[in-house]
Amino acid sequence: MNIVSRMSNRITTTLSLMALSTTHSLAALPTAVAPSTAPAAGNWLELIKGYVKDGGLVLGLTVSVLGFIWIAYTAIAKFNEARNGKAEWAEVGLLGIVGGAMLLFVTYLLTEAAAVI
Repeated sequence: MNIVSRMSNRITTTLSLMALSTTHSLAALPTAVAPSTAPAAGNWLELIKGYVKDGGLVLGLTVSVLGFIWIAYTAIAKFNEARNGKAEWAEVGLLGIVGGAMLLFVTYLLTEAAAVI
């Protein structure tokens, strides 16, 4: 046997063994989770719309959480300024009232948007 035929046999054998060894690893893959508005089987457009809706809801919740964190950070900074005498306590109270109203308004808008989507 020449070198080319031996290399060809080895490559064929190696590829065959690799193909046989991967079939068992693919057998236990989990199924994808359906979106919250699960469509009928085979309806790909509705499936994609469901995933986009769920993604939009997650994005909206992320925006609201960032708003909560930002207002909390600002309130703590203003409280620290008031403790050090650089700001008045009325500013801390005003920030609490306006910040709370803003968070309620953002939460309301996100709830309405979730119903529309």
